[in-house]
This record gives sequence, structure tokens and C-alpha cells, in this order.
Amino acid sequence: MRSVALFEVLLLACAACTTHERRGAPPDAAAHEVARPHVTLGLDAGTDAHQSTTSFVLRFGNVFGVGQKNLSIENGVVVAVGVPDDAGERVVNVSGRFIVPGFIDSHVHLAYYPEGAAELASNGIVAVLDLAAPLESLTADHAPLRVLNAGPMVTAPGGYPLDSWGANGYGLGVASPAAGAAAVATLLKAGVVAIKVPLTAAPTLDDPTVKAVVAAAHARGLKVYCHALEDKNAARAAADGVDVLAHTPTETLSEATLTAWQSRTVISTLSAFGGSDAAIQNLKTLRKRGARVLYGTDFGNTRGTGVQGPELTLLIAAGLDGAEIVRAGTSVPAEFLGLNDLGSLEVGKRASFMVLAADPALDPLTLAQPVAVYVDGALVSAGL
Repeated sequence: MRSVALFEVLLLACAACTTHERRGAPPDAAAHEVARPHVTLGLDAGTDAHQSTTSFVLRFGNVFGVGQKNLSIENGVVVAVGVPDDAGERVVNVSGRFIVPGFIDSHVHLAYYPEGAAELASNGIVAVLDLAAPLESLTADHAPLRVLNAGPMVTAPGGYPLDSWGANGYGLGVASPAAGAAAVATLLKAGVVAIKVPLTAAPTLDDPTVKAVVAAAHARGLKVYCHALEDKNAARAAADGVDVLAHTPTETLSEATLTAWQSRTVISTLSAFGGSDAAIQNLKTLRKRGARVLYGTDFGNTRGTGVQGPELTLLIAAGLDGAEIVRAGTSVPAEFLGLNDLGSLEVGKRASFMVLAADPALDPLTLAQPVAVYVDGALVSAGL
């Protein structure tokens, strides 16, 4: 294969710094972008990810779940896995690097921290589920970040979060089952793909209202997520038909509550509440009993603009190994949320991925320090 280096992407192999600490660090030239003569490269950082017109081969990378395979990418999509080394006019050499799909954060609040939201995609978060935002914020454009919205929580009048951080439109107060069902219809018209309810200290929703919300959501094909940190409220949520715990509960769960949730879904958000021993044990037990675990950070209330190191550390403490952590942020939420073109690097999937310095199956913390990030085939960050 004839190749001439026309552009050298500056990539870091920083192994111990945070996203913000990485800015201005010395470059590592271990990964090079090369091309045959007369080919103009369009993959440098800052390329418009909306114009995914580039075609290239990602060569010699260790692809998560696949092994060392060359990936052929055209117009933002993976078109072949395992192509010859000399395939393609453009080649990105990632020898010795590890390639994982872009992460999905299943619990964020973009409107609560808009200045940070713009940095998520460039740091490896390619899609999010926003689990409480004012109605007027739902049309905000966060491209290239993919955003799924739940809109305001359906809550009791004057209840959480209207009584605290969410006073400005982060909740819809309802006082009856009929009002709860009507709120679901309102949210559906606004384009939401999920419904969230909080069960907390008074004032809070009563069980008939929660059940009405759940029934209305399920009738429209929507899952219901619940903020429930205490055992009694997690138990209520299960009995009322809620699908997902939006947080790992922070109070030790009883045997009955663990049993009720063992075949359902829980979003981690361990670091958002301090990573207590009770929360870690709850997630560990739920996972062992078969609950689906989704990576989530409560971004907005937390402020890390990438895959968050503190959350990774606590997931390890909860018994998840590196491969399980990757899946909790990629293939598992992609399937659960219906993001069928994300979550893995297979033919037909979007070419949205992170290039890592180490194997995340062995060192999950490397996920917080991507060497480079591509979204829809466009290099959106390198050498940060």
C-alpha cells in the first residue's frame, strides 16, 4: 500500500488526568492519519459532525467485543468489519489503541447545565436520556449529541422537584389520576419518549395517580422512570408498575423490594449521591439478581462532561467488571432505549466511538480519558 502522511492527528495517551486537566497537555503521536497522494483529509478536530461525508479505514485497532479488526467507515456509518490493511484511500492508524462505541448516559439534565452540554459529545457521550427538563427546552439543538427527552416530571403539586432545584418548569404538578393521565398526553404531544415520576416525602403522588400515569404511558408505548431513593418508595414504584429506577436507591433495600426489582432496570447515578455503602450494595445485589444496569450520572446535578471517572470507580465497587461497565454505557442502553444505530461497532451502525489508550475491559477508568472521539464518522476531539 502506498501511503503518504498528509496530516498527523495529535493524540494523547494521558493515563491519569481528568477531562479538564487534559487541556494543553503534550501530544502523543502514536496514532496517525495517512492518505494516498492527491487525497485531501477531512478528519481533523473541528470537522462538522453533521457533514459526515468522509470515508476512511480505522486500521489495527482493538475493537471492543470483536478483537483487532480494521473498520471501514463511509459517510458516518460502519460499512465493513475486518477489511484488508490496504483497503481504503484514507487510513487512520490506531495500532495499540482500543476502540469502544460512544457512551450513552441514561440520566441527564441538559437544561440544568447547558454550558456543559455542548462538551458531552466531544468527550465521548454520544447520546443521552434527559430525565427532567422544562417543556420549552425540549426543542434545543444539541447536535451532534443525540437527545431523548422525558420532559418535566409528573409530580404532586408543590412536590419534588418543584420544591427545590426544579421549581422553574422541571415538574408538572397533578392532583388526581385523571390529571396524571392528562399530563402524559401533554408530554407525548411535546415529543417525549419516556415519563418520569418522583416518589419522595410529602407532598408526593399517591398510588392511584402513579398507576394512572403508568397506564397512560404504557398505552402509548412509553416506559416510566421513577426517582425513589428510599426502600418504601422503591417498593411503591414496583407495585405501581414503574419500569425503571432512575437512581440506585440510597437506602438499603429490603428483600421484598430487591425481589420486586430483580427483573427490571436501574440507572446507576451512584456518584451523584455520594456513593454510599448502601447504594453500592443495592446495585451489586440487583445486578447479581438479574436487573438491567444502565450507566447514568445525573449530569446537570453532576458536572463531569464525559464518561465520569467517579461513576466508573463506584460501578467497579458495585461488582461490575470492565466489560459490563462498557455494555452498561453502550449496547445495553442502546437496545433498551431503541437507539438501534448505536451501542456497537457493527455493519450499519453509526461510526460514533472513542479511541482509548488502554483496554477498558481491564482498566475501565480509561473510558474517562479518550485519546480521540468520533461522532458519525467525524473526528470531534483529539489531543484534548
